[in-house]
Amino acid sequence: MGKVYERIDGRLRAFIEEQKIFFTATAPLAGDGTVNLSPKGLTGSFAVLDELTVAYLDFAGSNAETIAHLRENGRITLMWCAFTGPPNIVRVHGRGEPVFRDDPRFPGLLERFPDIDVAAHGLRAIVVVTAELIRDTCGFAVPFMDYREDRTLHGDRFRRETDDTLGAYFEKKEHVASSIDGLPGLPLPLPPGTTRS
Repeated sequence: MGKVYERIDGRLRAFIEEQKIFFTATAPLAGDGTVNLSPKGLTGSFAVLDELTVAYLDFAGSNAETIAHLRENGRITLMWCAFTGPPNIVRVHGRGEPVFRDDPRFPGLLERFPDIDVAAHGLRAIVVVTAELIRDTCGFAVPFMDYREDRTLHGDRFRRETDDTLGAYFEKKEHVASSIDGLPGLPLPLPPGTTRS
């Protein structure tokens, strides 16, 4: 049987932080809008900020559906599955906000991710999620899978970009400045990057 939790702490927090991949789901308000589901990985790109708040780094990519949906309505669900050990699925349903590179909160949030080279991945935003409902389910049908290592392809691709070339890359992509459904996505031109202090 599934259980509802009041906060992200103890064993629940440990489970979330141990997973190598999680998924985000968002959707526009329009009934015929495109639902988006994205896998998120890269060691060090997720953080539990407090008992009701989590955050993850939003890196360069060829679209910005999650950002667009969050800008429109803020609804998001995060999901983690146990691919090793006892079966479990954890979902955090909540409200999300993309914090962009020119936001005064950005440098402080970035300090919560000390174990990843953000310059290597074309960091666009930090997505902050406030939990409204935290629950788990059995996960009995989730297969066993072994983690080997993070892929290096993303870093290999975006490590060579400067702020200017990264901005130009985003400008050329059809669904970065606006979503598939025409919602505002990543604000362009891209603000300068922020380095750690």
